[in-house]
Amino acid sequence: MRLSFPNPSRSFDAGSSRVRFWGYDSTIEISFFVEVDALNGLCPEMSNAETGVLKAFDAALNRIREVADNVYVRGGKGSYAYTLAAEDF
Repeated sequence: MRLSFPNPSRSFDAGSSRVRFWGYDSTIEISFFVEVDALNGLCPEMSNAETGVLKAFDAALNRIREVADNVYVRGGKGSYAYTLAAEDF
């Protein structure tokens, strides 16, 4: 991985149906968003309530970080926010 993920915080944005988390490229903070549809593909049994979504995020954390790292490298280092959709997985 080229990014590090020392910040374990994540938050659910119900209005946008996604979970936000952060990665770091040296000292630069990069925001990532994982769409609920992507999480549902990783954990089909999840509930769409906040606790269910965050539980699915936590269960798939290693895969999410791997995909985030790949999307960040593929997308270039010009952006500081990336959305991970179902097709990224």
